[in-house]
Amino acid sequence: MTCLNLVSPASSRYHQLGGVASLLPLPISSRSFCIRESSAVVLSRSLSTSSPSWARRDDNSARVFRRRLSVTSASMAGLPPKPTVLVTGAGGRTGSIVYKKLKERSDQFTAKGLVRTPESKDKIGGAEDVYVGDIRDADSIAPTIQGVDALIILTSAVPKMKPGFDPSKGERPEFYYEEGCFPEQVDWIGQKNQIDAAKAAGVKHVVLVGSMGGTNLSNPLNSLGNGNILVWKRKAEQYLSDSGLPYTIIRAGGLQDKEGGIRELLVGKDDELLQTETRTIARPDVAEVCLQALQYEESKFKAFDLASKPEGTGTPTTDFKALFSQITTRF
Repeated sequence: MTCLNLVSPASSRYHQLGGVASLLPLPISSRSFCIRESSAVVLSRSLSTSSPSWARRDDNSARVFRRRLSVTSASMAGLPPKPTVLVTGAGGRTGSIVYKKLKERSDQFTAKGLVRTPESKDKIGGAEDVYVGDIRDADSIAPTIQGVDALIILTSAVPKMKPGFDPSKGERPEFYYEEGCFPEQVDWIGQKNQIDAAKAAGVKHVVLVGSMGGTNLSNPLNSLGNGNILVWKRKAEQYLSDSGLPYTIIRAGGLQDKEGGIRELLVGKDDELLQTETRTIARPDVAEVCLQALQYEESKFKAFDLASKPEGTGTPTTDFKALFSQITTRF
């Protein structure tokens, strides 16, 4: 028999954040919890040794079966089930931070990651909950999205600099996209595939991270490699907002590799923040907003620009419900 020592939600960090710890049914006797937990374990062992034929035949069905068992076990133990959250682009510079944050909050979320290559999987630890798939191929990602409660999309085409650039000669760098990895294929078709798969799987919330600047066709980012990246990102955002799925669209400002959690965050619309001096944001802050968006109804069916004040000015943002409540734009 295994006993679990419960921490009072009043002293739990997740109680302060509105997380699952605040939902624990207290008071509860240690003995009654042990009996429930033990029963759930016995049920789990019994089912794992005599799993039905459909679970053995079909990997996708087996994943659904295990998820149902997990929910049943949590219910028997008196705990609310943890949402399963998949972050795509988990091998990227911002996606890897989101994945790490999900893993650190394992008592609040069940983390899954999707990367494009085995090398990217190894880079973030090679855990069993990280899957390899190509978002441009709908069939390769559909099984990964099955059984997911929330999807965080952080996939993006990435331009590369052409070799031979010599800044000492006053040359300007030139960029290109690898064959098959243009924004139309990654930011439009790839994200559309993810949204379609999420809708088919019954995902309850999709968070999509894009970029500010999409209202201006002449934005310099569009000229990189002649990719029109912001045009295709905007098209995917529109597709998500029209999908009927609960969504949060985050259009981040200039991404910085700096420490998060120490600045006041700003939300805006229609690229208005680009006309100010506060148009950048640290990657960890973007990652935190992604996770916080999953916890508040105030974030759903909204799209917004995101930046931050310079470090040392303003008050670091901690009330995310208030932050999301400021937003009124659906697209």
